[in-house]
Amino acid sequence: MPVPTRIIIEFIPVGNSVKVCAICEDTGFEVSIVGDRRASQKELEAVAVRKLKFMMAKQDEARAQKGRGFTV
Repeated sequence: MPVPTRIIIEFIPVGNSVKVCAICEDTGFEVSIVGDRRASQKELEAVAVRKLKFMMAKQDEARAQKGRGFTV
């Protein structure tokens, strides 16, 4: 998967928490986090984007390892 360059961020208040969704516009890949409502928007956004990049890289790694045999 490509490194996300265009990311949509969505903030959804839920009680004393905020659900933050990060969506890669190019691939449609989506992750979400739940954070403290008192945390700054920049902090929550940074965590969600970092998780998006991590999960996309993890998926790439899993695809690369899919194949016949095993790695020693």
